[in-house]
Amino acid sequence: MNYDGVTDEIAKGLIELKKRIAKAKIPSSKIDETLNIATWNVREFGKKPRTRAALFYIAEILSQFDLIGLVELRDNLADLRKVIDILGPEWRAVYSDAMMDAGGNRERVAYLFDRRAVTFNGLAAEAQPPRIKQGSEYLSKISWWRSPYMGSFSSGNFDFVCLTTHIRWGDTTANRRIELDALAQWVADKAAEPTAEDKDIIVMGDFNIPSERSDLFRAITSKGLMVPDKLLKADLGSNLEKNKRYDQILHRPIYDDSFCNAGGVVDFYQGDYQALFPRVKSKQAFTYQMSDHLPLWMQINTDTDVQQLEQLIRG
Repeated sequence: MNYDGVTDEIAKGLIELKKRIAKAKIPSSKIDETLNIATWNVREFGKKPRTRAALFYIAEILSQFDLIGLVELRDNLADLRKVIDILGPEWRAVYSDAMMDAGGNRERVAYLFDRRAVTFNGLAAEAQPPRIKQGSEYLSKISWWRSPYMGSFSSGNFDFVCLTTHIRWGDTTANRRIELDALAQWVADKAAEPTAEDKDIIVMGDFNIPSERSDLFRAITSKGLMVPDKLLKADLGSNLEKNKRYDQILHRPIYDDSFCNAGGVVDFYQGDYQALFPRVKSKQAFTYQMSDHLPLWMQINTDTDVQQLEQLIRG
């Protein structure tokens, strides 16, 4: 972390933030053995400039992980670049283009990663929905308001594809259910492709699913995507009140023990925003400095030698 420009007030805030992060009990990742991944909806990041304090706090949270899928990044990347500068020279970003219409909300998806722990393998693309021929044109029946964005990565012996998405919001859930059904089918079809970049697929982001007991959760898990046991069994929410599970990390693992028994949310709020922002006047204003979502994280076992050999024996 680059702490150049930190004032006394920001330093006090960072000390408080570190105490809150410590309560998440995030285990350290080990090179070639484990990887800490996270997904975080940083509210309208780039719509209006964040304060210097907010940029340092966001960077501090991101630095706890090796790879983060960032949701609700806006078209203006100035603050993202400042955060990367704070994180330091080993950090990189791969991001999608902005969707400029009202449905897209001028949003992007980004992957931030520490290249000491993660290697970017070259694939970075929006998920292309299947098309059918109609007359002389090839058209899709799927309407994703914000196209899911995928990237291929590796860590240790573990090669994988991340797909991060921000599912539509709205007064009714019917169209959201259609979009989740389509995404579940798309991931299943991608995993079945003989020439797919990799069949280990991690799907994460803001799904606007209130809980694992809803029809929306059944939709996204209807084609084989699973929530790691640690996250499924945990009674946790990813909003500030921790009573809604809008954000998810799901997977289609090749090896059953790829996911370690560690995961949860980082509660940077803990019912008190003024210890971090003494001059912020309301909780809502705080959410535009930090976010109205908490980062959801999971640890992955990247040492897959034994599993690979066992598969060769069974084969």
